Amino acid sequence: MLKLVLPKGSLESATLALFEDADLSVKRSSSVDYKATINDPRVESVRILRPQEIPVYVAEGLFDLGITGRDWVEETNSDVVSLGELQYSKATSSPVRLVVAVPGDSAIESVSDLKHGVRVSTEYPELTRRFFVERGIEADIRLSYGATEAKVPDIVDVAVDLTETGRAIKAAGLRIIDTIITSYTEFIANPVAYADPQKRHAMEQLLTLLQGSLEARTKVLVKLNVDDRAALDRVIGLLPSMKSPTVNELHGEAGFAIETVVPKADINVLIPALKDAGASDILELALAKIVH
Repeated sequence: MLKLVLPKGSLESATLALFEDADLSVKRSSSVDYKATINDPRVESVRILRPQEIPVYVAEGLFDLGITGRDWVEETNSDVVSLGELQYSKATSSPVRLVVAVPGDSAIESVSDLKHGVRVSTEYPELTRRFFVERGIEADIRLSYGATEAKVPDIVDVAVDLTETGRAIKAAGLRIIDTIITSYTEFIANPVAYADPQKRHAMEQLLTLLQGSLEARTKVLVKLNVDDRAALDRVIGLLPSMKSPTVNELHGEAGFAIETVVPKADINVLIPALKDAGASDILELALAKIVH
């Protein structure tokens, strides 16, 4: 039913891993094949292309939906429908930022300190142009084909580059003075395809699976037993949960069984605290999906 396009390059591995987790495994003949399939009745075909091209092709109707960054939607000014954010990037679950960076030893503290004619290297010429025009600065914007940060200060004065952690910017001896856009990965759709009720329903079902898998990465299921009511009250007081924990009385009034979903980031502190409060038989279980 749906023609899907996925990003190649830095987002490729993380995207394929997400689809695998969502039980939407992407199959292709080799890692360099641009055509793929998903064994799902809602997906007719899959292509894997550069993320900067995806918003344009989706807007033109060559594909019904795709995954790309908000940065490329804005750069290409493409008319697409955003189905929602998918909060993952190349290495983390954090957004990426398109930033303005200058040499670390520069006296420049903000964009307003830049002079007319400032030389700027970037892979995002349109976003960069709009940014400087809005601030009344006449910038000499030069398209970069990679290694943008390496061009400062010998070739250009300023780099406008994408960063996830800021480490590469800092390692190049640069300092960030402003952020042009903060970008998450997004599920985008062609407006005409989205207007079709059947296709829209299929799109929303796929998004449910992907978002459910992403949320499950941050949570775990905890199951445990306690012997008496006093221990039950102590343990319940410790449990952060999505909703109220499930509590069942054990056969023969032998105590209580508790289960709940908690943030994975807290589990290293929570399990010892639960044991100290009187819990026993504590199990931590991985989750595949959380669908609300």
